[in-house]
Amino acid sequence: MKEVDVNELKQWRDQGSEHQLIDVRESHEFEAGNLGGTHIPMGEILDRLDDLRKDVPVVMQCRSGGRSAAVVSALESKFGMDNLYNLKGGAQAWAMHVDPSMEVA
Repeated sequence: MKEVDVNELKQWRDQGSEHQLIDVRESHEFEAGNLGGTHIPMGEILDRLDDLRKDVPVVMQCRSGGRSAAVVSALESKFGMDNLYNLKGGAQAWAMHVDPSMEVA
């Protein structure tokens, strides 16, 4: 599984590198604080596969990286998707290393 850490993701954003960020947390977690990605709760991913871009890197993100890693692994093995990345450390790492003002539920 490919991973990107929060510093790499920040660099992608700062440089304008095209990518898609998907937040797989539950609604109350997303509403408490988020990185500005598209919200698709983990339980809805299979129903919303058409919302995932195929032409750019897609970064899956959760609170700490566990749920998003499970989503990446499942989509890679089930559908052969090869443009997926797990955000290592998730929103917690983002808040710790990039944006300390962000709330993480």
